Amino acid sequence: MGWRSQSCTDACVAVFDYDAIVLGAGAAGLMCAAVAGQRGRRVLLLDHADEVGKKILISGGGRCNFTNIYTRPETYISANPHFAKSALARYAPADFIALVERHGIAYHEKTLGQLFCDGSAKQVVAMLLDECARGGVDVRCGQPVRQVTHADGRFAVRFGDLDFAAPNLVIATGGPSIPKMGASGFAYDLARQFGLKVVEPRPALVPLTLGGDDVLFRELSGVATPVEARAGKAAFREAALFTHKGLSGPAILQVSSYWRHGEPVTIDFLPDAAPGWLLGAKRARPRATLASALALPDRLAQTLADRLALPGELGAQTDRKLADAEARLKRWTFRPNGTEGFAKAEVTAGGISTANLSSQTMMAKCVPGLYAVGEAVDVTGWLGGYNFQWAWASGHAAGQAL
Repeated sequence: MGWRSQSCTDACVAVFDYDAIVLGAGAAGLMCAAVAGQRGRRVLLLDHADEVGKKILISGGGRCNFTNIYTRPETYISANPHFAKSALARYAPADFIALVERHGIAYHEKTLGQLFCDGSAKQVVAMLLDECARGGVDVRCGQPVRQVTHADGRFAVRFGDLDFAAPNLVIATGGPSIPKMGASGFAYDLARQFGLKVVEPRPALVPLTLGGDDVLFRELSGVATPVEARAGKAAFREAALFTHKGLSGPAILQVSSYWRHGEPVTIDFLPDAAPGWLLGAKRARPRATLASALALPDRLAQTLADRLALPGELGAQTDRKLADAEARLKRWTFRPNGTEGFAKAEVTAGGISTANLSSQTMMAKCVPGLYAVGEAVDVTGWLGGYNFQWAWASGHAAGQAL
């Protein structure tokens, strides 16, 4: 780090010089700073929070679902579905796993390729800070970024009452999801300041709310069951959870990233049932009721049976009515009236347009030296460690380019 004086109207202001300034000490920012620092760059990492990696610390129930071994470009949503390919190919889950193992962090696969720490998410934050320390990164927290300007090929940042400058600036401040953690749309404001376009941000991996005819399902709050949920062309087989506001659980969070207001969400309540199973149940157990024939939690089974209006025994129902009921259970349609918003969203869909960025380096095409990484960019992963892998990969790509 060097420093120089800068004259102003009132006094002489000290300006501290670096090769790169990274704004945001989350997953992507920490990775970017560590990589660049270990390449010999003088890096300053800034965050308004009082400590680094706050979202890392709360992720995965405090154990950090740090990657997914099944990561592939198709597990990401973006206006340009090809953009993420380069960074993901050059820094794969195996690369981050190797880093975790070098630091002696024990981990396990939970389900569907999701890797978690055996211990605490604090281990991942400590690992990233150690990697930054190895690269001589100057980490500073607890002050607001008051101003960012660009002139003569250099970016100037006012952080609290101090002034810093560098020829390279990395936007790694994430999106507005989970505002209680200090999240905001700062990245988008900064991007627009420099002429970059922003794809409209919206909550993703977020519970859906129900109203109208669907409101009675909110009475099932706390009931969960394995389903196949679908929104548009996207379908996920995991658990759905009924809440006092609507629908949640992994399957619903997954499809929420694809759902748009006004569109339906369909649920297959018995995804493993063979075609004709309900007619078979009628033949085998004619005195059974529909509710008792459904291999579902009791409260849910009764609610569905009531909505299907098939009282009495299966043997008393026509085959046509049972076939229609089976078809509805296969594609039960909900029409959410919204989501629980950024307050409950795990991530943000949309963000800084990839059309403005190099997929190789994450640098803005129209502003040399300006980079954007992680959740701030219009790349959103599935639930289950995919968004962390994008943070590592995009941060690594930028760190290599600085």
